[in-house]
Amino acid sequence: MPGMAWLAIAIVAEVFATTALKASDGFRHVTPSLITTLGYGIAFWCMSQAMRTVPVGLAYAIWSGVGIVLITAIAWVLYRQQIDTAGLIGIGLILAGVVVIQVFSKATA
Repeated sequence: MPGMAWLAIAIVAEVFATTALKASDGFRHVTPSLITTLGYGIAFWCMSQAMRTVPVGLAYAIWSGVGIVLITAIAWVLYRQQIDTAGLIGIGLILAGVVVIQVFSKATA
């Protein structure tokens, strides 16, 4: 499987894990706690597979950038967490950075 596919799976697993982490309420609820543990395990394993072909800095930049954007959107929808204008601008810049890396960087796999 291509490195970017492993990276995409890692991102999705991490987003599920982080969403469940909030729902676990400090690991007080069993099911979200198990989802968190399993999700992070899958995320790190898939990330390790991605790094076999994708440069570590690039993989981590994409993973963290896309993860931040997705988690912020999920928190806004599921948990009604608000984000101000400065936060939206910052997230837009993160997303723009990921796009620039994907479109213009010669370091992409």
